[in-house]
Amino acid sequence: MVTTKMPNSPALTVAGPSLLPQVGREDGLEEQQSPDQPPGLTDGILWMAVPKKRRTIEINRTRRRSEINMLQLKTNIEPCPECGHLKQKHILCSFCYAKVCRETSKIRQQMKAMEGGAHGAPAVETVILYEGETPSELDKDIRIVERPRKRPAWFSL
Repeated sequence: MVTTKMPNSPALTVAGPSLLPQVGREDGLEEQQSPDQPPGLTDGILWMAVPKKRRTIEINRTRRRSEINMLQLKTNIEPCPECGHLKQKHILCSFCYAKVCRETSKIRQQMKAMEGGAHGAPAVETVILYEGETPSELDKDIRIVERPRKRPAWFSL
């Protein structure tokens, strides 16, 4: 970065390659400069504004610790209809999500044991049947994973 200061002008800095269109070139090709002539200050640069004075630590801390940036009181908290734990209205309950993750990992382990392949990816579509459920006619050519427990209320068909 190059900073220049001219009398009665704002401070400017230089950043980046030639982003501005080149003036005075009709053909669009770059002209070769002679090796003994250095490039000019305005060749292929982008001028940007630079602050004239550095912000003090006090001003920075005041700006960072303003009331707007402080923690806000949440008013959208309600109990989960499934488990009763507190959660935000528009967000899934973390306790219920953990239950779903545990059940899903057990199903994946059972599918991996049935598959036995190197990659563990299911080769066919899978249906999960819980205790007391029977396969339908549509499930003839589909792999069936049976779970020895009652179907959870949140794990719908």
